[in-house]
Amino acid sequence: MHKQAAQIKENPAQRLKTKLAIIPVTLGLGVVGFMLYREFKPEAFEVIRFTWPAVLWLLVAFLFMIGRDVGYTLRLMILSDGKFRFWKALRVVMLWEFTSAITPSAIGGTSVAIVYVNKEGLNLGHSSALVMITSFLDELYFVVMFPFVVLLAGYANLFSVGSSPSMARELMAFSLIGYSLKFAWVLVLSYGLFVNPRGLKWLLLLIFKLPILRRWKHGANRAGSDIISSSREYRSKPASFWVKVIAASFLSWTSRFWVVNALLLAFFSIEHNLLIFARQLVMWIMMLVSPTPGGSGFAEFVFTRYLSEFIPVDAHLLASVAVAMALLWRFVSYYPYLFIGSIIFPRWVKRHFIK
Repeated sequence: MHKQAAQIKENPAQRLKTKLAIIPVTLGLGVVGFMLYREFKPEAFEVIRFTWPAVLWLLVAFLFMIGRDVGYTLRLMILSDGKFRFWKALRVVMLWEFTSAITPSAIGGTSVAIVYVNKEGLNLGHSSALVMITSFLDELYFVVMFPFVVLLAGYANLFSVGSSPSMARELMAFSLIGYSLKFAWVLVLSYGLFVNPRGLKWLLLLIFKLPILRRWKHGANRAGSDIISSSREYRSKPASFWVKVIAASFLSWTSRFWVVNALLLAFFSIEHNLLIFARQLVMWIMMLVSPTPGGSGFAEFVFTRYLSEFIPVDAHLLASVAVAMALLWRFVSYYPYLFIGSIIFPRWVKRHFIK
């Protein structure tokens, strides 16, 4: 018993309990419930009809989410140099997404992901370098795509919501704050991974001072040394290697953002698909500053305010329909990770930390 307890204490994921999934569910459903209470009109559900074309588009939405997970899984397989087979990589992705879903958006599951990757068979240094590079690739997508969509869609189309200039300024401010954080992180990782790995080692030691990871701070020092050698290995990779991992990242994030388009097409005739895609990317950047787990509550609220104008219904029904679509969006793109993670996370902890 004492041995088991000691092993559990050495687990940096010990403070992540499956019951924490109740928090984002409560927040998200609470916000949606409040908005429905204020805006609900029974006739709104008359325009949301589950016809066969609607079912087909809902299936497409789920396929986009599968494409997102496949992209992440393939990327892990490539970055691990084939040490991770498909199902092992997929398991890490599901654990990673579960952690991200129950922690604030600004924290995410990156720090604990090092433990997931390490316990699945990679040494701590390689695990740290792999997670750092996945973080770099994720943020690089936003750093590149955000200016592109602003240029393509235009400031007015992206941030003008209704006739409220103040809301446009607030949305722009949230976006710039989120983008600045992502841009700064990309610069730090670029410098650490490809220019000065010793500087990244210092950053890793700083991360492992967090309460959730403090017990592993001594191992982090050794990992920092391993990162330096792993960084040399990644820097020596051929261009084809980086093309593959960047393509996998592009597949994953682009698939995620097309989910809303598919959901809207299930029930309505939509014309501005590219603008909807662009607004989702901006919305995701804004969610970075959300203090709630997985952006719960904040995501639903922003959805109803930022994407509702693309729903072609009568003005008096728009608010109710937008809330219903926001809830459907989260059921497709967010809640499945809470459900799957709540099943596999306890088993994973038991297998790797409780003997």
